[in-house]
Amino acid sequence: MAEHSEYSYELKIPLARVAVLIGKNGEGKKDIEQATGTRLQVDSAEGDVFITGEDALGLYTAREVVSAIGRGFNPELAKLLLKQDYASEQIDLANYAKTKKHEIRLKGRVIGAEGKARKLMEELTECHVSVYGKTIMILGEVEKVAVCRRAVEMLLGGSQHSAVYRWLEKKRNDLRMNKALGSPG
Repeated sequence: MAEHSEYSYELKIPLARVAVLIGKNGEGKKDIEQATGTRLQVDSAEGDVFITGEDALGLYTAREVVSAIGRGFNPELAKLLLKQDYASEQIDLANYAKTKKHEIRLKGRVIGAEGKARKLMEELTECHVSVYGKTIMILGEVEKVAVCRRAVEMLLGGSQHSAVYRWLEKKRNDLRMNKALGSPG
Protein backbone atom coordinates (compact mmCIF):
# COMPACT_ATOMS: atom_id res chain seq x y z
CA MET A 1 0.00 0.00 0.00
CA ALA A 2 1.55 3.26 -1.13
CA GLU A 3 1.44 6.02 1.41
CA HIS A 4 0.98 9.61 0.33
CA SER A 5 2.75 12.17 2.46
CA GLU A 6 1.72 15.76 2.20
CA TYR A 7 4.48 18.28 2.69
CA SER A 8 3.96 21.91 3.56
CA TYR A 9 6.01 25.01 3.80
CA GLU A 10 5.24 28.50 5.02
CA LEU A 11 7.01 31.70 4.10
CA LYS A 12 6.37 35.40 4.38
CA ILE A 13 6.65 37.86 1.54
CA PRO A 14 6.36 41.66 1.69
CA LEU A 15 2.74 42.87 1.44
CA ALA A 16 3.74 44.98 -1.56
CA ARG A 17 4.60 41.74 -3.44
CA VAL A 18 1.39 39.77 -2.67
CA ALA A 19 -0.57 41.11 -5.66
CA VAL A 20 2.41 40.39 -7.93
CA LEU A 21 2.50 36.78 -6.70
CA ILE A 22 -1.24 36.24 -7.16
CA GLY A 23 -1.29 37.95 -10.56
CA LYS A 24 -4.22 39.17 -12.61
CA ASN A 25 -7.30 37.04 -11.83
CA GLY A 26 -5.07 34.68 -9.84
CA GLU A 27 -3.17 33.58 -12.97
CA GLY A 28 0.29 33.91 -11.43
CA LYS A 29 -0.63 31.73 -8.46
CA LYS A 30 -2.32 29.16 -10.76
CA ASP A 31 0.76 29.00 -13.03
CA ILE A 32 3.05 28.22 -10.10
CA GLU A 33 0.62 25.62 -8.72
CA GLN A 34 0.33 23.85 -12.08
CA ALA A 35 4.06 23.91 -12.83
CA THR A 36 5.02 22.52 -9.42
CA GLY A 37 2.06 20.31 -8.52
CA THR A 38 1.48 22.29 -5.32
CA ARG A 39 -1.26 24.38 -3.76
CA LEU A 40 -0.63 27.95 -2.63
CA GLN A 41 -2.70 29.70 0.02
CA VAL A 42 -1.92 33.39 0.28
CA ASP A 43 -2.90 35.54 3.23
CA SER A 44 -3.15 38.94 1.53
CA ALA A 45 -3.40 40.81 4.83
CA GLU A 46 -0.24 39.35 6.36
CA GLY A 47 1.89 38.29 3.41
CA ASP A 48 1.98 34.67 4.59
CA VAL A 49 2.16 32.04 1.86
CA PHE A 50 1.36 28.41 2.66
CA ILE A 51 2.57 25.88 0.10
CA THR A 52 1.37 22.28 0.25
CA GLY A 53 1.93 19.27 -1.98
CA GLU A 54 2.95 15.64 -2.13
CA ASP A 55 6.14 16.14 -4.13
CA ALA A 56 9.05 17.47 -2.07
CA LEU A 57 10.87 18.76 -5.16
CA GLY A 58 7.74 20.54 -6.41
CA LEU A 59 7.31 22.09 -2.97
CA TYR A 60 10.93 23.26 -2.90
CA THR A 61 10.65 24.71 -6.41
CA ALA A 62 7.38 26.51 -5.59
CA ARG A 63 9.02 27.97 -2.48
CA GLU A 64 11.98 29.22 -4.54
CA VAL A 65 9.69 30.85 -7.14
CA VAL A 66 7.49 32.48 -4.46
CA SER A 67 10.58 33.67 -2.60
CA ALA A 68 12.04 35.21 -5.77
CA ILE A 69 8.79 37.10 -6.44
CA GLY A 70 8.81 38.24 -2.81
CA ARG A 71 12.38 39.54 -3.25
CA GLY A 72 11.45 41.78 -6.17
CA PHE A 73 11.65 39.62 -9.30
CA ASN A 74 8.80 39.73 -11.78
CA PRO A 75 6.96 36.39 -12.04
CA GLU A 76 8.30 35.59 -15.52
CA LEU A 77 11.91 35.81 -14.30
CA ALA A 78 11.06 33.95 -11.08
CA LYS A 79 9.62 31.10 -13.16
CA LEU A 80 13.09 30.49 -14.62
CA LEU A 81 13.59 28.60 -11.32
CA LEU A 82 11.26 25.93 -12.72
CA LYS A 83 14.14 24.94 -15.00
CA GLN A 84 16.40 22.26 -13.57
CA ASP A 85 19.70 24.10 -14.06
CA TYR A 86 18.51 27.40 -12.53
CA ALA A 87 18.97 28.51 -8.94
CA SER A 88 18.69 31.57 -6.77
CA GLU A 89 20.76 32.87 -3.91
CA GLN A 90 19.87 35.51 -1.40
CA ILE A 91 22.33 37.77 0.37
CA ASP A 92 21.19 39.40 3.59
CA LEU A 93 22.54 42.93 3.88
CA ALA A 94 22.35 42.70 7.68
CA ASN A 95 25.49 40.53 7.44
CA TYR A 96 27.37 43.47 5.90
CA ALA A 97 25.77 46.69 7.14
CA LYS A 98 25.98 47.94 10.69
CA THR A 99 23.47 50.78 10.28
CA LYS A 100 20.55 51.74 8.04
CA LYS A 101 22.76 54.42 6.44
CA HIS A 102 25.48 51.82 5.75
CA GLU A 103 22.87 49.46 4.25
CA ILE A 104 21.68 52.19 1.85
CA ARG A 105 25.29 52.90 0.81
CA LEU A 106 25.94 49.19 0.16
CA LYS A 107 22.78 48.85 -1.92
CA GLY A 108 24.00 51.86 -3.92
CA ARG A 109 27.37 50.15 -4.52
CA VAL A 110 25.66 47.03 -5.90
CA ILE A 111 23.24 49.00 -8.07
CA GLY A 112 25.78 51.61 -9.17
CA ALA A 113 25.19 54.99 -10.79
CA GLU A 114 22.04 54.74 -12.92
CA GLY A 115 22.04 50.98 -12.39
CA LYS A 116 25.36 50.51 -14.20
CA ALA A 117 26.99 48.12 -11.71
CA ARG A 118 24.00 45.79 -11.53
CA LYS A 119 23.52 45.89 -15.30
CA LEU A 120 27.19 45.02 -15.93
CA MET A 121 27.11 42.16 -13.40
CA GLU A 122 23.95 40.83 -15.06
CA GLU A 123 25.54 41.02 -18.52
CA LEU A 124 28.83 39.43 -17.49
CA THR A 125 27.22 36.57 -15.55
CA GLU A 126 23.96 36.18 -17.52
CA CYS A 127 22.17 36.32 -14.14
CA HIS A 128 19.41 38.56 -12.85
CA VAL A 129 19.98 40.66 -9.73
CA SER A 130 17.26 42.16 -7.54
CA VAL A 131 18.08 44.60 -4.75
CA TYR A 132 14.94 44.72 -2.61
CA GLY A 133 14.47 45.67 1.01
CA LYS A 134 17.32 44.29 3.12
CA THR A 135 18.31 41.61 0.60
CA ILE A 136 19.99 41.06 -2.73
CA MET A 137 18.77 38.07 -4.71
CA ILE A 138 20.54 36.53 -7.68
CA LEU A 139 18.79 34.25 -10.16
CA GLY A 140 20.36 32.32 -13.03
CA GLU A 141 22.09 29.15 -14.11
CA VAL A 142 23.67 27.40 -11.12
CA GLU A 143 27.39 27.95 -11.88
CA LYS A 144 26.78 31.54 -12.98
CA VAL A 145 24.85 32.38 -9.79
CA ALA A 146 27.92 31.42 -7.74
CA VAL A 147 30.10 33.78 -9.81
CA CYS A 148 27.59 36.63 -9.53
CA ARG A 149 27.22 36.09 -5.78
CA ARG A 150 31.00 36.36 -5.37
CA ALA A 151 31.01 39.62 -7.37
CA VAL A 152 28.23 41.08 -5.18
CA GLU A 153 30.11 40.00 -2.06
CA MET A 154 33.26 41.67 -3.38
CA LEU A 155 31.36 44.94 -3.84
CA LEU A 156 29.76 44.63 -0.40
CA GLY A 157 33.23 44.01 1.03
CA GLY A 158 34.54 47.26 -0.46
CA SER A 159 36.30 46.08 -3.63
CA GLN A 160 36.60 48.67 -6.38
CA HIS A 161 34.02 48.34 -9.13
CA SER A 162 36.71 48.18 -11.83
CA ALA A 163 38.44 45.29 -10.04
CA VAL A 164 35.15 43.38 -9.75
CA TYR A 165 34.38 43.92 -13.45
CA ARG A 166 37.84 42.66 -14.46
CA TRP A 167 37.36 39.59 -12.24
CA LEU A 168 33.92 38.97 -13.78
CA GLU A 169 35.29 39.26 -17.32
CA LYS A 170 37.99 36.72 -16.48
CA LYS A 171 35.40 34.36 -14.97
CA ARG A 172 33.15 34.73 -18.00
CA ASN A 173 36.07 33.90 -20.31
CA ASP A 174 36.98 30.90 -18.10
CA LEU A 175 33.39 29.61 -18.30
CA ARG A 176 33.32 30.04 -22.08
CA MET A 177 36.68 28.29 -22.43
CA ASN A 178 35.52 25.37 -20.27
CA LYS A 179 32.31 25.11 -22.29
CA ALA A 180 34.29 25.14 -25.56
CA LEU A 181 36.56 22.40 -24.24
CA GLY A 182 33.53 20.42 -23.09
CA SER A 183 34.55 20.27 -19.45
CA PRO A 184 32.05 21.09 -16.71
CA GLY A 185 32.35 24.45 -14.89
